[in-house]
Amino acid sequence: MRATAAGALTGVAASVPLLLGLWWTLRTPRKSVRGLVELVQRQLGPLLASCTPVEVALLAIMAGTAEEIFFRGVVQVGLARILPQSLALVLASLAFGLAHFLTPTYAFLAGLAGMYLGAVFWVEGNLLTPIVAHSVYDFVALTYLVRRHRAAAE
Repeated sequence: MRATAAGALTGVAASVPLLLGLWWTLRTPRKSVRGLVELVQRQLGPLLASCTPVEVALLAIMAGTAEEIFFRGVVQVGLARILPQSLALVLASLAFGLAHFLTPTYAFLAGLAGMYLGAVFWVEGNLLTPIVAHSVYDFVALTYLVRRHRAAAE
């Protein structure tokens, strides 16, 4: 990992497709996705409702950093030492999806996000880039979740 401004800025830019996926997830009429959004709101909303923006940011940074170090920096890199890089990317993404198995839909969507983040890491060669992308996504998603829960409680 190289802590560079370019890596961080590329990570912010790389969060855009993830955020577009979040936007789609929140607006799609697909029943399985609507159920997932409602489940996440019910389970996480009350847990995060009292968090300040700084606490949400710290949570997002810690989650993004830990998950990217493990799934991209350890699993994907480790698998790429013994398998073709493309297969390592697929297997690390499957593991990422399975680690997020709240529902089959969530595991699938997380697996797609993992594939994207793994590809970003592969192309950029800097773990900071997917860490920032993941953390920015988590911050926006968790902030939305907190605001939605607070609005529903009023």
